Amino acid sequence: MAYQDAQVVVVGGGPVGLILACEVALHGVPVVVLERLPAIEWRPKAEGITGRAIDIMDRRGLMIGVTETPGAPLTAAELARIAEGERQPESLLPKAFPGARHFATMFLLRPESPDLLVPQQLLEEDLGRRAAELGVEVRRGHTLTGLTQDDDGVRLDVEGPEGPYRMRTDWLAGCDGGRSVVRKLAGIAFPGTDGVTTGYRAFAEIDDPEFHLPGWFRKDGGLLVYEEGPPRFITLEFDGPPAHRDAPITLEEFQETLRRLSGTKVTVTEVKKITRFTDNARQAETYRSGRVLLAGDAAHVHSHWSGPGLRLGMGDALNAGWKLAAVVRGWCHEDLLDTYTSERHPIGAQTLEVQRASIALMRPGPHVDALRRLLTELLLRDEANRQLTSLIDDLHISYDMGDASLTGPLVGRYSPDLRLQVGGGGAVRVAELQRTGRPLLLDLGAGPDLRAVAEPWADRVDVVTAGCADAPADALLIRPDGFVAWSTPATPASLRDALTRWFGPPGRPGTSGDTA
Repeated sequence: MAYQDAQVVVVGGGPVGLILACEVALHGVPVVVLERLPAIEWRPKAEGITGRAIDIMDRRGLMIGVTETPGAPLTAAELARIAEGERQPESLLPKAFPGARHFATMFLLRPESPDLLVPQQLLEEDLGRRAAELGVEVRRGHTLTGLTQDDDGVRLDVEGPEGPYRMRTDWLAGCDGGRSVVRKLAGIAFPGTDGVTTGYRAFAEIDDPEFHLPGWFRKDGGLLVYEEGPPRFITLEFDGPPAHRDAPITLEEFQETLRRLSGTKVTVTEVKKITRFTDNARQAETYRSGRVLLAGDAAHVHSHWSGPGLRLGMGDALNAGWKLAAVVRGWCHEDLLDTYTSERHPIGAQTLEVQRASIALMRPGPHVDALRRLLTELLLRDEANRQLTSLIDDLHISYDMGDASLTGPLVGRYSPDLRLQVGGGGAVRVAELQRTGRPLLLDLGAGPDLRAVAEPWADRVDVVTAGCADAPADALLIRPDGFVAWSTPATPASLRDALTRWFGPPGRPGTSGDTA
């Protein structure tokens, strides 16, 4: 059986896999996505985009329908219809809401910017359209069954709708979820902690109008969430992980957990959509093994409280995508990909710690009650409130840019979305200048000598001269993932070093398929 050749293959066609594929394709590299499901799955999943993930969407032009002034939020009925599989009109996607952030169900924190109510299924549809525009080939109903790798590439066995076939790819990215086949076949260890809870998220109908007050409630056995119009439920019991995680969820099973938590004899008459979950927390030992990369849930799993999964996975995709493209294009040596693990692995580990703490704080009992009261008092202080909000939303992230002489306050941190005056046109934001996915050198007053330093990288770095009323520096070098790699007052020589470190030495061929 002959092999089909592909430069980059992404396994997993969810949001993380599609974003990673788009990031690579932005640089002219052909990408094939293998997704085992024949169609988008409409069971309850993530219902919004929060924190840094909003910035990521904005910097790639994916903020469809969102203006600076938040629109009206989607109603509970609209969200319920979406979760039940009804596609909403385009005008409803997405809408912003100024909702509170919560930690361990304590609604004390408010985000610095509005969240976006975008059910994951609609996000996948939009990302699928973007991938098609960029020439990404998405193969639905194709399952990876085997892989072997050597110094030259990765060989894949795939089961497709018309039977098995083989592929050969230069690089493979596993974005195929917590039970990642890529991770297992690549032999990457996945240590961590087992779950201590069983939870359900459901849209269901009940026959007891006096079942329970709507809202979020800690109970003797766990957590009960009830929202009206149409009814939506979240339950969490601290009785260990599900005995049979993959077993079908029966109406009676869900009804029993509602009865236990509510203390009523409520009857569930219909379950429209339901999913079962737990809080196991595990992380891959490395995000790269040879020519295999992991991102999203394939690299880390944890509880879903405060919605970290999608946000963390998007950050992985933005970090890995441009680096992988630079290696494939021949601009950079493959050692650049080692910075993917060194930068993102500590962020994932920290997220697991935060989520374990969240689960611990939701446990029932007087000892945890006392701890929650103490934490509530601390969170009423602005500094503690801001610090935890930043941690939950991934706004705190800072990377080591590899040069001890770069000590500016912005180096290693996410670039502010400055408003710039470029030429004689109107104001433009930094986010708008990064839609191409290319590195960006902003000259905000440094002058022509600095621009001359960057000239040899013109084939891969955008240089923009602009005015900025609140410029934090005379010049900034911003990586494609939005993080500042260099800024003044560092020297032009250090700019040359930063350009070489992150985007390769000048003069390397930029032809797709060249090797480092």
